[in-house]
Amino acid sequence: MAFASSTLSLEQKNLRLGLMALIAAAAMVGVGFAAVPMYRLFCQVTGFAGTTQVASETQAAEAERAAAIAGAPPISIRFDASTARDMPWTFAPVHTTDTIRIGTRDLAFYTARNNADVPITGTATFNVEPEQAAPYFNKIQCFCFTEQTLQAGEEVRMPVLFYVDPAALDDPNMEGVEQITLSYTFHRKPPEES
Repeated sequence: MAFASSTLSLEQKNLRLGLMALIAAAAMVGVGFAAVPMYRLFCQVTGFAGTTQVASETQAAEAERAAAIAGAPPISIRFDASTARDMPWTFAPVHTTDTIRIGTRDLAFYTARNNADVPITGTATFNVEPEQAAPYFNKIQCFCFTEQTLQAGEEVRMPVLFYVDPAALDDPNMEGVEQITLSYTFHRKPPEES
């Protein structure tokens, strides 16, 4: 009888261990699914990896007032464009550089042309260099916020409305930064799986 009760105890221990392993595996799967959105949020909040900030019109107006008071200096913005290998688009900035006053809104345009014989949907990823400028580069409106679908042979102009936050003037890491590069890469959206 003592042998049967210790076997039962061993079975209970195995069941408990199995349940703990199952819970741990489920937690790892959950963390795996949450990792991408959490990383994206982290990058947006901190500007890590050159991720720009998204700003509202109100924030932009406040930045313009602060820049006017501070007598903000000009800064050069360089625009860069590329496409992924499987993307049959021609994609380029209308102007490769622009000089703006820090804190002042500016509107830049990119052009995209679908060179394929079928409609293509793309999404744009973006980056800012130097990396320390990313937390201060704010986009108010951008074609990169949504997917873009171009019909066969269609060409469009795509705007990005942005400003550089005057808080950059108080950051010692921004000292000596005379140009910020805004880069976009268009990727083809995979066809929906049926």
